[in-house]
Amino acid sequence: MYIYDSVAKSKLKFEPIASDRVTLYVCGPTVYDDAHLGHAKSALVFDLLSRVLKANGYKV
Repeated sequence: MYIYDSVAKSKLKFEPIASDRVTLYVCGPTVYDDAHLGHAKSALVFDLLSRVLKANGYKV
């Protein structure tokens, strides 16, 4: 699996710190106004990332 590094503008091979598992830390949204779909974006992105990692054999 490759991750795009926006600073280096290149793809890097994903290599987890532990060979068999990946941990994610995700903060909840800081909502100061009415709720909208943008608030769900972070949860959606990290849910999809978690599913892709699991599909590639990692314990998440």
